[in-house]
Amino acid sequence: MRIVVADDSLLLREGLQLLLAEAGHEVVAAVGDGPSYVAASLEHRPDVGVLDVRMPPSHTDEGLRAAVELRGSWPGARIMVLSQYVEVSYADELLASGDGGVGYLLKDRVSDLDAFLAALSTVAEGGTALDPLVVAQLMNRRRDPLEGLTPREREVLALMAEGRSNAAIAAELVVTEGGVEKHTQRIFAKLGLLPDDAQHRRVLAVVRFLQAG
Repeated sequence: MRIVVADDSLLLREGLQLLLAEAGHEVVAAVGDGPSYVAASLEHRPDVGVLDVRMPPSHTDEGLRAAVELRGSWPGARIMVLSQYVEVSYADELLASGDGGVGYLLKDRVSDLDAFLAALSTVAEGGTALDPLVVAQLMNRRRDPLEGLTPREREVLALMAEGRSNAAIAAELVVTEGGVEKHTQRIFAKLGLLPDDAQHRRVLAVVRFLQAG
């Protein structure tokens, strides 16, 4: 994958470059602020961008605003946002369009390199990858469309929100892939998602999951 990295911490920025390069990926640009991230992404058109939520000057939500701005100029941009803290509203805004190709992980997850790279690949392919802690907070919010889901279907939807494939969900829940497929089809039906591209429906299901409540 070709990747643009944005983080105001030089140490983390260089560390990410090293980890990604060692995994066989190409970091085409590494910058320290939101506007530079947008500019580098529009110039290089990477497979995915990795950026911190909090960057100069205010260290609040510059990264998020840069991600939204980039999506406005390049709707197909794939974006993985890293944060020190869980901010559910950030995930809401990133997924609001329903287009997929976005991820939201806590920075601590980067230490699990295999899981981090798998999440990046999911996002680059147009899927979603949400941090398990974000998913847990979302599950605690009251929601209407999801109230018709069974406990098992909620588990499957939560794992879908983390970017897990059907095979990975099956392994996590110790069930067959066929069983997971049946659950996902029932989830789609209960959420009113008509037959369409499978990835598209998975993204829309996650969006409903985020927006309900």
